[in-house]
Amino acid sequence: MLKKIFISAILLIAVLSFVVSLLSGKNNDEKVIAAPADRVAVINIEGTIVSGEPGENIWGETTGASSGRLMREIREAAADSSVKALVLRINSPGGSVTAAEEVGRELKRFKEITDKPIITSMGDSAASAAYWLAAYSDTIYANPSTLTGSIGVYMPYMNTQELFKKIGIYTTKIKSGQYKDIMSADRPMTPEEQQILQNMVNQMFENFVAVIAEGRKMDITKVKALADGRVYTGQQAQAVGLVDELGNYYDALEAAGKAIGVDGIPEIKENKRQKPWEVFFSAQLSKMMLGQLEMLLQKDAAGMSSPQAAR
Repeated sequence: MLKKIFISAILLIAVLSFVVSLLSGKNNDEKVIAAPADRVAVINIEGTIVSGEPGENIWGETTGASSGRLMREIREAAADSSVKALVLRINSPGGSVTAAEEVGRELKRFKEITDKPIITSMGDSAASAAYWLAAYSDTIYANPSTLTGSIGVYMPYMNTQELFKKIGIYTTKIKSGQYKDIMSADRPMTPEEQQILQNMVNQMFENFVAVIAEGRKMDITKVKALADGRVYTGQQAQAVGLVDELGNYYDALEAAGKAIGVDGIPEIKENKRQKPWEVFFSAQLSKMMLGQLEMLLQKDAAGMSSPQAAR
């Protein structure tokens, strides 16, 4: 009986592993149609750009554009000899300055090490930190209605002191230094604190402007004239030199193909995300098979204990 249970367990685990691998596979499986020849790596930058590794929602889908994932994909593309160009597919309102710096450094390294072209395709939006990344491209494509630009940096701050007073909340702090509780919401900001933060914002802004000036080959004075925080449509951005061509994702792919000597749409290397139904059904299948195994084990245990009780 034990031998039968052991064999059943092995078979269940084998079937479970096989079916789950068919349903979901790895989260970062590469979507390759044929044996790699000369191809283009597509990096998807979708959602808010954040530092670190990607977060997950209740379905197990990754959320936002994490610097960890983006840096990893760029390095993989640089190490792949079949990749002859990089396409950034951007649909993001922006995000963290630090995350943009991290990913931007990898894009710059990609160009220095491989000397291969980078082309950006903008979707609904590619603003603020997302434009920071687009500026590393050799060519930028946008739709006429794409929202881009928003060149600038800000730090949000809220003072809730008066609200706290109305509901009877009073706070006290024991701090090690004068500025340790800078940006505390329960008191007004002092002029000295505001200047400290303004200096930080100014420094990050100057770095942002320098990236655009270098990437777009524009004079810093011209960049600063455009960098008052406003957004531009793709058509407006093209008129002021922030975008090169008006076109969609496939136009950008064709341009990448032309740059590497391929007619039409080139072969693509792209990391795909696990779909919600894949996560759901693979989880349900695992639960069902483990339940069946548990029932078999319980049934066998009951069968073994019965003769002992009869003695």
